[in-house]
Amino acid sequence: MRNLLKRSFSGIIYVVLFITAILVAKESYIVLIAAFSVLCVWEFLQIIKLKNIVPYLFFGMTAFLMMMRPQSYAINGILGINLISCLFLIYQLLSKKEIKYETERQKLGFTIRYLIFSLCFLLLLPFYKGEYTPYLMIAILVLIWVNDSFAFLVGKNFGKRKLFVSVSPKKTQEGFIGGFVFSLIAAYIISLLNKDFELINWIIISIILSVIGTLGDLVESKLKRQANIKDSGTIMPGHGGIFDRLDSLLFAAPFVYLYINFII
Repeated sequence: MRNLLKRSFSGIIYVVLFITAILVAKESYIVLIAAFSVLCVWEFLQIIKLKNIVPYLFFGMTAFLMMMRPQSYAINGILGINLISCLFLIYQLLSKKEIKYETERQKLGFTIRYLIFSLCFLLLLPFYKGEYTPYLMIAILVLIWVNDSFAFLVGKNFGKRKLFVSVSPKKTQEGFIGGFVFSLIAAYIISLLNKDFELINWIIISIILSVIGTLGDLVESKLKRQANIKDSGTIMPGHGGIFDRLDSLLFAAPFVYLYINFII
């Protein structure tokens, strides 16, 4: 019970902070994501055992250039590299292959391709057609939070069949289905309130967030299992680290960005 109260309290602070930063101004959103990014990079470097300042500098430089020139063709190349890296991680997860990063150079490349580029696209998500659209970002967050919350609730109360026991013993197939279904319901409600996209687009976005987000969560769990740690950090009591809290959204961010900016 005490752990549940801790989890709920830190979760509420996280949600209020995130939504407030989004609604106040684009600058406050950028500052918040930049702060989260520094924490994520620090926690990730602890997981893969890399002590190097380059990832922080590379994130700052890449994020700045992408924000200054959002229409640059270089972003397409970065997106392609990020997507291929994520798809390869999914392959390694499903094929039960070890995610290898032995040398410092390999660890640095892995950090850039997987984490830093994903953080940059999380930064760009609310910018649609050159305009800052806060309610688009809030809708994306609601979809992934609904998926995560109902996956947890349904899995805890009705889960019997394990989803991926070798990586995350607590996740169940029933939990995944519950999160998926409720995120579709949330997508329908959002389509009534937010007219940026049609219903079919919100449904596809919810599917991307649910499926790719769950895979991202499992990839992070695999990385932590390989490193023999439970949580990426301790900054959020009951949740772990910021990387633990953002893993699903981070992994799905480049896929949602691709759909919103190149397919719709």
